[in-house]
Amino acid sequence: MPEEQAFCVFVKIMYDYGLRDLYRNNFEDLHCKFFQLEKLMQEQLPDLHSHFSDLNLEAHMYASQWFLTLFTAKFPLCMVFHIIDLLLCEGMNIIFHVALALLKTSKEDLLQADFEGALKFFRVQLPKRYRAEENARRLMEQACNIKVPTKKLKKYEREYQTMRESQLQQEDPMDRYKRENRRLQEASMRLEQENDDLAHELVTSKIALRNDLDQAEDKADVLNKELLLTKQKLVETEEEKRKQEEETAQLKEVFRKQLEKAESEIKKTTAIIAEYKQICSQLSTRLEKQQAASKDELEVVKGKVMACKHCSEIFSKEGALKVPAVSTDNKGIETDDEKDALKKQLREMELELAQTKLQLVEAKCKIQELEHQRGALMNEIQAAKNSWFSKTLNSIKTATGTQAAPPPQPPVPPREGST
Repeated sequence: MPEEQAFCVFVKIMYDYGLRDLYRNNFEDLHCKFFQLEKLMQEQLPDLHSHFSDLNLEAHMYASQWFLTLFTAKFPLCMVFHIIDLLLCEGMNIIFHVALALLKTSKEDLLQADFEGALKFFRVQLPKRYRAEENARRLMEQACNIKVPTKKLKKYEREYQTMRESQLQQEDPMDRYKRENRRLQEASMRLEQENDDLAHELVTSKIALRNDLDQAEDKADVLNKELLLTKQKLVETEEEKRKQEEETAQLKEVFRKQLEKAESEIKKTTAIIAEYKQICSQLSTRLEKQQAASKDELEVVKGKVMACKHCSEIFSKEGALKVPAVSTDNKGIETDDEKDALKKQLREMELELAQTKLQLVEAKCKIQELEHQRGALMNEIQAAKNSWFSKTLNSIKTATGTQAAPPPQPPVPPREGST
């Protein structure tokens, strides 16, 4: 049991079950129990009672601990547990049942023992017999089967009271008064001691209560101060939370506008890239057509050159210029004119081809630059989104926390890419 419950059961046994009465008035009630036990022995164990009378072995010599300690002084706990269970169920009369059962089971040994042997048997050998749980169980069964009528116990109690009254009447009144006076003095001294103890305990309790009250007041003051500080911090935290919420709303609006602007720029850049790609595609198609036309024209010129007798002498089939061995003046003049015309036409075609290639290269460079700007814009937008999300989250956590944190600085908006 817990300590408090065990103490409550102990108080119940002492007061309601009458165990406390055994210790009062010079153990008067205990001697009555001894008288009742001897009467029961005389009725149920007459030979053992006669043997104890011959030995002058009285009940108080062996049974006092049975009544005062409920068999806990010598006997094993496995047996005591059963006895206390029966005591709580049946009352103090169960001690007579167990005592008679012990005497009956030990009758043969006790009848053969002398005074010293009987006392030693009660003190040593008898408790050893019931260390085994089986022996204790059989003893408790036998004790429950023994009949001890309550009427007989009441009768024996009245006989004891009558005997004590006759003894008191035969006693010298002076001795009786002296004994009563001594008893009253002892009771008075005990009461005075209890009064002193109670007074000391009262003073000590008052001092302890005063100290506890002072400590409680100090603690209350500290708690009140802490409460005021906490309220002030709460107000500051709520104000900071409101500011954080306003800043968060402003940041959300700024980032929303920047996001919309960046998305519109991306759309414009994508449209420009698509237009440049279309232009480049058109230029490539045009260049291919011009190259094919130039090649066809060059083949026509070569065919004409090879068909001309004079030209075939000047140019080879591959188009290389031959150096004539012998030429007349007229042939030289015509050849020079045709040669100059062909070279001029060839230079114009080469110049046009170079310009077309240059335009194509410029278009590809422009496309690469636009692609690079588009990638940079996408990275900046993603970084702005991540920064906005993390800072918004941090500001919300700070606003809802117990301590106010400094407001987050608005992030630098991403720079706009040039188109």
